[in-house]
Amino acid sequence: MNTVLSNNLKRLRQQKKLTQEQVAEVLRVSSHTVSRWECNTTLPDVIQLPEIARLYCVTIDDLFKESSVAYENLAQRLATSFEFSRDPEDFIRADLEFKKLIKNGEMTPNDMRTYGIIHQFMMNYCKDKAFLWYDKVLKQDSKQDELVYQKTRAQKMTLLAQLGRADESIAQQHTMVEKDETNPNEWCLLVAAYMYAGRYKEAYDWFLKAVAKFPNEWELYIRGGDICKQLKRYDEAFVLWDKAEALGTKYLDGKYSKAFYYEEMHEYKKAYDVWCEIVEELKKGGFEIEAEAEEKRAKACFEKMHK
Repeated sequence: MNTVLSNNLKRLRQQKKLTQEQVAEVLRVSSHTVSRWECNTTLPDVIQLPEIARLYCVTIDDLFKESSVAYENLAQRLATSFEFSRDPEDFIRADLEFKKLIKNGEMTPNDMRTYGIIHQFMMNYCKDKAFLWYDKVLKQDSKQDELVYQKTRAQKMTLLAQLGRADESIAQQHTMVEKDETNPNEWCLLVAAYMYAGRYKEAYDWFLKAVAKFPNEWELYIRGGDICKQLKRYDEAFVLWDKAEALGTKYLDGKYSKAFYYEEMHEYKKAYDVWCEIVEELKKGGFEIEAEAEEKRAKACFEKMHK
């Protein structure tokens, strides 16, 4: 009979500094049964393996591997799996175990460190995937779906800005504008590049140049309004958002900008009213899931109004 399992059961128990009696109590069997497992006289029932693995802070597969090691806890074991596999499903499993430790107040400093590490690994995984799929869109013909193409370029800019690489977007957009000065989308993206970089004064200057060339581009007014908000030119921001709405936005952008502004200013009654308008518009368009999410925002504002 293969002795790997029995040897592991004995070694893991000893590493966890447990007696056969203690193991027997946890697993609701007799100490004689535990002894027979470790002597390779009998084997645990397959339905007992998950509980045994959890007790020794390993996976079920570990029970059948040569020289398995007991970890501090199962979260640490699953974190190790993710460290080597970089599989998001392994991250999810580890994350769930760490959340149990957090809920029970059992996180050690090493657990905290490891929890941070797996999030860092997952962040890098997600960053790489984001670039991969953005670039897949950008390699396609822009005329296939021009709106999606432009929004993808803008979204990639936000990612670059988050990574401290906003200057790349700015330089690229200046090149794009020089190549096609008659394209309002390129000007809008240039304004956005400066805005995402946090260079709001320069963004505003480029907004003025762009809107002078393209006075009927709603997205420019949204960008301009958002920039004015950052510059604390609030009255001007509302004028620009209203102008965008008058021209007709694609995604209720002006209303969203106003709603977020009112929340930031703690004007919850006004924020509530705008969120309700957004919910109504979303429902009219058949966007029930989106409407449900914004209803929660409206509800949160309503509750803050009555505190």
